[in-house]
Parts: sequence; C-alpha cells; structure tokens
Amino acid sequence: MTKVLVAYGSTRGSTREIAGWIGQVLAEQGLEVEVRAAAGMKDVGGYDAVVLGGAVYYGRWHRHARTLVRRCAGQLAQRPVWLFSSGPLQRVDDRDVSPPAGAERARRRVGARENVVFGGCLRADAKGFPAATMAKTAAGDFRDAERVRAWARDIAYDLKAAG
Repeated sequence: MTKVLVAYGSTRGSTREIAGWIGQVLAEQGLEVEVRAAAGMKDVGGYDAVVLGGAVYYGRWHRHARTLVRRCAGQLAQRPVWLFSSGPLQRVDDRDVSPPAGAERARRRVGARENVVFGGCLRADAKGFPAATMAKTAAGDFRDAERVRAWARDIAYDLKAAG
C-alpha cells in the first residue's frame, strides 16, 4: 500500500485543517496516510509520496514548510511531491493566484508535480497585532473545501495509477 505524508506549516490552524481534508480524501481512496506538522520533521524516507502545505503570511510560505524542504530535499526529490499554499484572503479559483516565491523555489528544488494555492482563513477574533488588525477589515473563511478535496482525489488517482 502507498504510504503518503501530508505535512503542513500552520500558525492559526487553517492550513492544518486543509491538510486534514486532504488526508481524509487520500485515506478514503485506499491510501495509507499520515497527517503531521512539518515543524521538527527531519526525515520523509518512510513515505512513498508527500503532500506539503504551508500557510502564507505577508507573501511568505510558512517557515516550517520551507525548513522541511531544506532538510529533506534529497529525499523529497526521490518521490512524488505535491505542494499547496493557503492564505490569500479572497476566493481563489484555479490559477488565479501565483504561489509564493518560497513555495515556487521548493517546487523547483524537489521537482514537485504541482504547486497550488487555496484561499485562506482569518477569524474575526484573531490574536496578535498584525492578525487582529487585518481581521478588522479582512476576516473570513475563503477556503473552498470541495476544490481541496477534488485536488486530493486527483493526487490519489495519480498515485494509484502509478502503483
């Protein structure tokens, strides 16, 4: 059975939730899935494929996602990898928003098959100065769960076809 890691870098939990949706779909498609925070991970050798996501803050891909790519670039380059970003505080349709530079560098470095952007989520009660200030005018949940799930089904199809 194909073992898939769905790793994420998330600060407020929205990207973690997206990773969970992806993991659920992959498991429903018969794949063995582990959903884990990218923070502190030093090895992806036990997985046949990796889906890695990172929240986007001020145009930067989450540091834990970037760090995982740096630490495990050689291992990631040897298996199928898909990348996603979560963060624009707007609805995002296919190809509306370019991935942040850090995610694009990661895609090139490891030869990721895809690098997609999903809308983000900022709750009205966000804590911390920058987030609370932004929440006054831009709060909302702009994630499209069905778009995320459809993308995960495409990944499952690719992995099962290659299997």
